[in-house]
Amino acid sequence: MKEALLFDKLKDSDVVLCRMCAHRCRIPDGERGKCAVRENRGGTLYCLLYGRLCASHIDPIEKKPLFHFLPGSYSLSIASAGCNFTCLHCQNASISQYPQQFSEIEGDEVSPAHVVQGAIRGGCKSISYTYTEPTIYMEYALDCAIMAREKGIENVFVSNGYMTAESAGLIIPYLDANNIDLKGDDEFYKTVCGGRVKPVKDTIILMKGRGVWVEVTTLIIPGLNDSDAILREIAGFIRSVDYSIPWHVTSFRPTYKILDRSATPADTLRRAYRIGIEAGLKYVYEGNVPGSHGENTYCPSCKELLIERYGFTIRRNIIKEGKCPECAGTIDGVWQ
Repeated sequence: MKEALLFDKLKDSDVVLCRMCAHRCRIPDGERGKCAVRENRGGTLYCLLYGRLCASHIDPIEKKPLFHFLPGSYSLSIASAGCNFTCLHCQNASISQYPQQFSEIEGDEVSPAHVVQGAIRGGCKSISYTYTEPTIYMEYALDCAIMAREKGIENVFVSNGYMTAESAGLIIPYLDANNIDLKGDDEFYKTVCGGRVKPVKDTIILMKGRGVWVEVTTLIIPGLNDSDAILREIAGFIRSVDYSIPWHVTSFRPTYKILDRSATPADTLRRAYRIGIEAGLKYVYEGNVPGSHGENTYCPSCKELLIERYGFTIRRNIIKEGKCPECAGTIDGVWQ
């Protein structure tokens, strides 16, 4: 437990206003915010999961997914339980929704120093704050990120983007890359996720504008966010921010509370891919379909195959110093 960052005690009451995520919860004394891991105790807000890890694994960076950030490298992936969303299709619901369901804070106590040393011992070039939403354990993620930066380790968020400008401002000086979900339109966010789309878009704009390498992922669920109109809106928004932002359109599998939908057809991913390209995006990827050419990176100028992938494995990478060896065109990303 640690006193939280970014909260205000409201005048003449024991209610606090949490400013860590875009819900901006008003939390009465003795209660918790929507994430269920921030609790008001006598007018002071506490983060209940500081230093408590529910997951720690070494992953390929491609699993985040990040395709233009240190490809072929490994990342120490860590997570604490909880989330500020209640997505009906969450593939990690057993840990993301645990505090909401049981009011307990589970996890092994691991100091930031041990996290960083684990990354060094594992030969990892980065630490990824992933599996659940890192914003809810920002105090811990921030301490880890500061230490990692001192040791030459990169920092990566895999985030739903439901932040405030204040919380994004805390981590941006130490954050190197962020894969942000842009899940659908506002109706999708309200009915499926328990949020709104605008704060997510604001975070994407802010992160990209402040120099963080950003990639965007959309998990496509048949009948919920797979219409041409929704996909064009997402692609158009990404294009309006920066057409060099890679867009990952990935395949859904029935899970958690959405079991009445089929897996995403390959044709739907191909359609989303075409929509992204037609919108003017330079890099669009089809995810969760190993063996698809939609996993590969091609030069936007001459169409040379630059990075050949199979799942999370790189079979070939001929990018040299961020350039296409065939036409010398710049390939956007962080390559070394």
